[in-house]
Amino acid sequence: MQEYRLLLVDDEKDILKLLQYNFELEGMNVHTAQTGKDAIDLALSLIPNVILLDVMLPDIDGIEVCEILRKNPVLNNTIIIFLSARGEDYSQVAGYRAGADDYIVKPIRIKVLLHKIKALLDRNRDYNDFESINNMQIDSDRFSIMKDGKESIIPKKEFELLSYLMSSPDKVFRREEILSEVWGDAFIGDRTIDVHVRKLREKFGREIIRTVKGVGYRFMGN
Repeated sequence: MQEYRLLLVDDEKDILKLLQYNFELEGMNVHTAQTGKDAIDLALSLIPNVILLDVMLPDIDGIEVCEILRKNPVLNNTIIIFLSARGEDYSQVAGYRAGADDYIVKPIRIKVLLHKIKALLDRNRDYNDFESINNMQIDSDRFSIMKDGKESIIPKKEFELLSYLMSSPDKVFRREEILSEVWGDAFIGDRTIDVHVRKLREKFGREIIRTVKGVGYRFMGN
């Protein structure tokens, strides 16, 4: 597996240690939480690719945690899998209704779990890779950007420019490529791209777009 961010949520330390060890062997960036509150806080700060969530937690029920997380658009593309000793049908149905992508009953078979997660990540790989860049999400219907949980609705050309640069993070786009793809046949001044890049930096930080002198621009990946 390539490196993904994984959040493990369980109140049993032994299970956390076992899972963390195995997932780190797969090259994943693993974080852990033992309470629902900590899980919510970490999820919103890390924007993990995958959350493995126990149902029975000491403070907030895992089902409620999942419902809370699913209401936040910044986590729309995060995979949530329940790992629980509760195998009753109603518990599993409640998990899926809360927004879970899968529900796995303990005891855990590590190899099976790894393959399940890999299959889910592969299914959403293109979207995840794009959306995880600098924790930014794009909504093409609203011409908005969600960054670190904050939504910004920006002008159409700024949106199109940012979307184009984000389509290949760390690639240097030549000025003529940008003009052709974003502005097409429209006649614009030489400084138009520079002005739009400056406005994007003012909104989202100078670090997101780097100038390659004499060539063009590139969007900086994580």
